Amino acid sequence: MALDGERGEQEEEKKKKKKKKKRKKKKKEEEGAGKSSSPSAATMGEDATAALRAGGRGLSDPWADSVGVRPRTTERHITVHKRLVLAFAVSIVALLAVTMLAVLLSLRFDECGARAAPGAGADGGPAGSPARGGNASLPGPARRNHHAGEDGAQPAAGGEAPGTPSAPPPSEEEREQRQPWTQLRLTGHLKPLHYNLMLTAFMENFTFSGEVNVEIACRNATRYVVLHASRVTVEKVQVAEDRASGAVPVAGFFLYPQTQVLVVVLNRTLDAQRNYNLKIIYNALIENELLGFFRSSYVLHGERRFLGVTQFSPIHARKAFPCFDEPIYKATFKISIKHQATYLSLSNMPVETSVFEEDGWVTDHFSQTPLMSTYYLAWAICNFTYRETTTKSGVVVRLYARPDAIRRGSGDYALHITKRLIEFYEDYFKVPYSLPKLDLLAVPKHPYAAMENWGLSIFVEQRILLDPSVSSISYLLDVTMVIVHEICHQWFGDLVTPVWWEDVWLKEGFAHYFEFVGTDYLYPGWNMEKQRFLTDVLHEVMLLDGLASSHPVSQEVIRATDIDRVFDWIAYKKGAALIRMLANFMGHSVFQRGLQDYLTIHKYGNAARKDLWNTLSEALKRNGEYVNIQEVMDQWTLQMGYPVITILGNTTAENRIIITQQHFIYDISAKTKALELRNHSYLWQIPLTIVVGNRSHVSSEAIIWVSNKSEHHRITSMDKGTWLLGNINQTGYFRVNYDLRNWRLLIEQLIRNHEVLSVSNRAGLIDDAFSLARAGYLPQNIPLEIIRYLSEEKDFLPWHAASRALYPLDKLLDRMENYNVFNEYILKQVATTYIKLGWPKNNFNGSLVQASYQHEELRREVIMLACSFGNKHCHQQASTLISDWISSNRNRIPLNVRDIVYCTGVSLLDEDVWEFIWMKFHSTTAVSEKKILLEALTCSDDRNLLNRLLNLSLNSEVVLDQDAIDVIIHVARNPHGRDLAWKFFRDKWKILNTRYGEALFMNSKLISGVTEYLNTEGELKELKNFMKNYDGVAAASFSRAVETVEANVRWKMLYQDELFQWLGKALRH
Repeated sequence: MALDGERGEQEEEKKKKKKKKKRKKKKKEEEGAGKSSSPSAATMGEDATAALRAGGRGLSDPWADSVGVRPRTTERHITVHKRLVLAFAVSIVALLAVTMLAVLLSLRFDECGARAAPGAGADGGPAGSPARGGNASLPGPARRNHHAGEDGAQPAAGGEAPGTPSAPPPSEEEREQRQPWTQLRLTGHLKPLHYNLMLTAFMENFTFSGEVNVEIACRNATRYVVLHASRVTVEKVQVAEDRASGAVPVAGFFLYPQTQVLVVVLNRTLDAQRNYNLKIIYNALIENELLGFFRSSYVLHGERRFLGVTQFSPIHARKAFPCFDEPIYKATFKISIKHQATYLSLSNMPVETSVFEEDGWVTDHFSQTPLMSTYYLAWAICNFTYRETTTKSGVVVRLYARPDAIRRGSGDYALHITKRLIEFYEDYFKVPYSLPKLDLLAVPKHPYAAMENWGLSIFVEQRILLDPSVSSISYLLDVTMVIVHEICHQWFGDLVTPVWWEDVWLKEGFAHYFEFVGTDYLYPGWNMEKQRFLTDVLHEVMLLDGLASSHPVSQEVIRATDIDRVFDWIAYKKGAALIRMLANFMGHSVFQRGLQDYLTIHKYGNAARKDLWNTLSEALKRNGEYVNIQEVMDQWTLQMGYPVITILGNTTAENRIIITQQHFIYDISAKTKALELRNHSYLWQIPLTIVVGNRSHVSSEAIIWVSNKSEHHRITSMDKGTWLLGNINQTGYFRVNYDLRNWRLLIEQLIRNHEVLSVSNRAGLIDDAFSLARAGYLPQNIPLEIIRYLSEEKDFLPWHAASRALYPLDKLLDRMENYNVFNEYILKQVATTYIKLGWPKNNFNGSLVQASYQHEELRREVIMLACSFGNKHCHQQASTLISDWISSNRNRIPLNVRDIVYCTGVSLLDEDVWEFIWMKFHSTTAVSEKKILLEALTCSDDRNLLNRLLNLSLNSEVVLDQDAIDVIIHVARNPHGRDLAWKFFRDKWKILNTRYGEALFMNSKLISGVTEYLNTEGELKELKNFMKNYDGVAAASFSRAVETVEANVRWKMLYQDELFQWLGKALRH
């Protein structure tokens, strides 16, 4: 596509040069023809309209009313007398001088109005592509400014003579008024009220044609209709008043790729406070990528079948139809889709009527939507079948998937819990689900786990299809939480939409938080919000937010390229963590009532964070509490990072403590390097919960609001054997450090009787200790001393916290000569529990939720640690299980540990095992099994096999586009493949960036995954050199990568020897 586009540009440039020569020749003829006259603006408008009707070869562009083109004048017959020859010659010379002066003045005047859209073709192609619909020719000044930059600051060809005074340049405001298409946001002069969109899809050649009729309200008078469009070929544009007064003449239209807009230039101004109808006829491709209206495929009975599906969030609706593609421009939509009768079509609303034609085509007309933003619009054209159910309130829920998946019942679990979740959210929010139906669509290829389009939620197959005979509890949990997340969006996002992308966390943070609340509703014994939230959300995002290159959860979004940047784990996970903190200090019942009010007030509209703060403050007020939520939460949402609270015992005063707060940064030296960190005084209002305890007793919880750098507080019941614990159950978004005496008391408490502390508190202590040591706030031995108690730990969460904390430390050390010392220490802590728990028995009774989620997940975590760190029995067991599968061709490996066994077997055994797993990956149809088989292939110690897999990952016929990223990242996590993945990433960067560059945080995930465990000076230098040649939208991700690798190198330099010295002593005793 890129090469074809370049050839088109070259050919068009040749055509332009020929046309330019003809125009110059014509201009000379006109200048020699005698006097000329300049028509009025009204006449020019009529000429432009006539030119459009005549096929667009006349003057028909945005400058039509300002260009002073001089048509030929009628030659007068002059009888020349010999005595008048000299006088006439003098008059001709004078006339030519005046004419030339007029031309120069005209060009200077035109330059001001002709700077827009340099080289923008009307069909959205690259500069120089042929224009459509009346834009075949651009005026001279516009052409001359083709390379002059957006402001057109350079003089036209011929230029001004030196010393000639020039008019002052137009102000930014004046330029934006004259050229609204150059603005980064739509002006707001026009507001869409209703779209009538008619599509015809040609699946045999992957193209579609469309006609969109938009009813628009004119708020401020304007001559331009500016709306978003990208990668569409516009054939025709018409504008009419919403009454009998008829058409509004269109002077021309063009696409302006820099801001991805279509500009319609009118011959008269649209009047404020009136409605108009905009009609656009266009066509485009059903793209072979992951955004806009794109195609995917699957194989059924040996035949490849295709489907078309949409992904419009955040700014890709404009690739499927011209629209006002910003969240604030909510409108209603009426969709009609014409397709071959062998397919079915889906959209946000149910089908109202279907019209069948004799030639094998059918047109589906869908019901009108409620008010909604463009990026939640969706449609699909496929050969899928479905199953359905109905909620108590009458909402029809259907799950569409490949016919073989539906036949196997792979969608039944998702269908069942979706029905329950709609009922749960309707009761929790006290706001009914707003549409008559909700379709769940499982597609083979999609850029994200899922997309919450209103009434038509789209999922990648791996996150919604579940086969009970081959799916583990971990896989069940993943599927459950993705569905819970997307159903929550039907309220937070679809019904109430953030005003602008800077507050994307208002929908993503809530959906992420409710993943845990909703899963607790489905499985009350799993304690997701109180426990698993810590390891899966809080601990994970605090790693990212502890970097100097982090950003606030609410961040300014100006350009389209900035929008992708806000869709990251800060918006999702930090947003969720702040919401959880807010719910806990408000009280859950008051918080729930506040959310109900928020959704009721703003339904079918847009809201900003201030609207949420005001509603929650009112809820507290009604409960007799007076807290300014905005004042508290602005510090958490508008500042990057988070604080570390340090609690110190006061040696001079009994029962008194000193509490300090400071900005937590993993690389403390970054504070001196980064100007923003050096100049910014970070302070938060912190709801610090605190308890005191001893070997057998813990006090009741107290709350202290910390708002200063340093504060003194009185604590009762303190003595020499009493310890302090802050941030109870880690409900707050901050870390807590203590003096070494208090750390020693807490470690002693864990070893003597760990159950005095709650499960969440034990997990929180482990994570805080490892993170504080990693950043240099604590000696390196403290976290390793804490995990000595784990041999007595019977709960899953502390083990999970320890495993997640040990993993990055392991990756820092796994290429070191004395790595075996660290390895031996970890195995020593794991051995007792591994023997005690043993291996699970295989059970194919079809039960998805086995006897005890907590117990099975604990066993899985301990087996994973044992096999990863080289426990001999674990290795033997994994090898035996995989050998038995190969010899019998019957897979008896327990479901919950299959991924561990596959990976361990591939790493220990020969190439034949790799080839066996590769064969099974191709032959299985169960999506959950396919995923873990592919990941197992990355565990090999054979570098040739790893290189082979990396190269195969870019073949979309072998590895799905969204899975290729996981292959590269998993190879990078393998110490035998880390340098291979890093080299592959650099060598294939252009291909990878082209494929994933626009897909929100897929690029960010890839960059982080490949670089996060690089830890040598040489690798850091390679990363910095690679970055020098790149300055694209992923620049922020590369900056984070550099900071992470710098922190890795710095840690090894400062603390590696200290750690190994302590480990050596600990193993000798």
